[in-house]
Amino acid sequence: MQNSEVAKIFREIADILELQEDSFKPRAYRRAALSIEKLPEPLANYAARGELEAIPGVGQAIAKKIQEILDTGQLEYLQKLRTEVAPGLVELLQIPEVGPKTVRLLHDRLGITSIDQLREAMTANQLAGVPGFGARTLENLRRNLEQMAPSKKPRTYIGDAYPVAERVVSALHKNPAVQQISVAGSLRRGQETIGDIDILVASQDPIQVMAAFTQYSGVSRVLAHGTTKSSVIVGDKIQVDLRVVEPESFGAALQYFTGSKLHNIALRRLAQKRGWKLSEYGLVDAKTERVIASRTEESIYEALGMPLIPPELREDAGEIDAALAHRLPQLVTATAIHGDLHVHTTWSDGKDSLEAMVNAAQERKYEYIAISDHSPLDPRSHGMDEKRLRSQIATIRSLQRQVPRIRLLAGVEVDVRPDGTLDLSDKVLAETDLVIAAVHADGKTNESMTERIVRACENDYVDILAHPTGRIINEQPPYKVDLEAVFDAAKRHRVVLEINGSRKMDLSADAVREAKTRGLQFAITTDAHTANQLSLMQFGVDTARRAWLQSSDVVNAGNLAQLSRILKHCHVR
Repeated sequence: MQNSEVAKIFREIADILELQEDSFKPRAYRRAALSIEKLPEPLANYAARGELEAIPGVGQAIAKKIQEILDTGQLEYLQKLRTEVAPGLVELLQIPEVGPKTVRLLHDRLGITSIDQLREAMTANQLAGVPGFGARTLENLRRNLEQMAPSKKPRTYIGDAYPVAERVVSALHKNPAVQQISVAGSLRRGQETIGDIDILVASQDPIQVMAAFTQYSGVSRVLAHGTTKSSVIVGDKIQVDLRVVEPESFGAALQYFTGSKLHNIALRRLAQKRGWKLSEYGLVDAKTERVIASRTEESIYEALGMPLIPPELREDAGEIDAALAHRLPQLVTATAIHGDLHVHTTWSDGKDSLEAMVNAAQERKYEYIAISDHSPLDPRSHGMDEKRLRSQIATIRSLQRQVPRIRLLAGVEVDVRPDGTLDLSDKVLAETDLVIAAVHADGKTNESMTERIVRACENDYVDILAHPTGRIINEQPPYKVDLEAVFDAAKRHRVVLEINGSRKMDLSADAVREAKTRGLQFAITTDAHTANQLSLMQFGVDTARRAWLQSSDVVNAGNLAQLSRILKHCHVR
């Protein structure tokens, strides 16, 4: 039972108790859930040491419930609570901006007990005249229900979505009616996949902006054309939604449409404690309707007593408490990256030459770049045997004399065989500057794959473990592997874990954050197979930021001298 699963159980308990108009207990369960999610170790470890009650917000009663969940996988108290409310009412609480009071009102006035019934009631205009459901509230509710509608299409890899968003933003930015513009939503939070692209514009002439948006040259279909919101399909599959707001509300709207649902709920509760209301229109005094902050995101967070929370952290995973305590980390940035440690050339399955990859790295002002073509195990990669690897090393050393402003590292991505041994001998690996170990074929069981990767980490020449779970977004699921055992092995043997910015997006942000608690270090790489793909570094950085990493956690955020102290066998200066 994962910590997140226990926290989810306690949040459901809080939801049901709020529906029953309990004023105290929900807060206790939510506080316990938040503390559990932030723990650096599994709950089972605390239980084994008898330390459950040492967790903030966990008293004797909640500790007993945690133990029951750990022992049985369920909680009798939650089962009992579920029988005390109409089926579907808890589901209604999952709608953004819908709280227990609203759910009770919908149930008492209209007998609504499910999201489907709510949609039917709105279609039939049954909410008109119900207290609290004015035109703006109904529009917000309709929008939130649309966003919750199940999608049959796969989510889009961020590396495919971002260029589309950049082109649309660039085109709209040239329009004189556009005063401010930004991407929002999951794309701005740097999530590895996105549903639709959200773009926000501040303008006093929304009609002109909407006309420019729907007539953009890349639009293949217009789904909706309104005065403040429109939706289009760009190319053949990516949906782009545009919202236009008044300039004075731009900051509040950008905060609202960027933060995750749970992050925004937590902020609204913080505002409510001060007698304020927070929405996409601004932070206002609930009694006087005086606008406290609205123009900038910074002003919203500052008014709530904290610095601006970076978009990548807005997931309700401890960032608000950290911000209130002024303990937010200084997140790693793309400009902190000194070089790419995982790129391919035409010596294996890359599409561009060694010289082209080096030139692209120089254009990015990198201090160093590691050429890490494949070994020969997987025939699809057209990898190098030992003779060809030595030839490439000699070529790299020769090219170095022509490019004194960047250091060329002769690396290799060596396959891990099913028995955990490497595809090249230690003798030739010792001649390289950098060794990346990688699995490119699935194992039959969790145990066999785990043993395979752990044994690879034990090799004295392995510096980096590439794409540790083997997944490829929308193409290949992750391997069956015990990541905790892999992390422990990497820690013991000083192996750096890769954060791969390509379509693999491996490790994930959740896995990186877990590995960070164990003291591991990371290399953010692109796994580039073309010169243009060096730009994928940004998406690896996004993952690192979502995992709360700082520059000190990332080996290639250091200069060459710092990197050389981390590499196991080759001290490059």
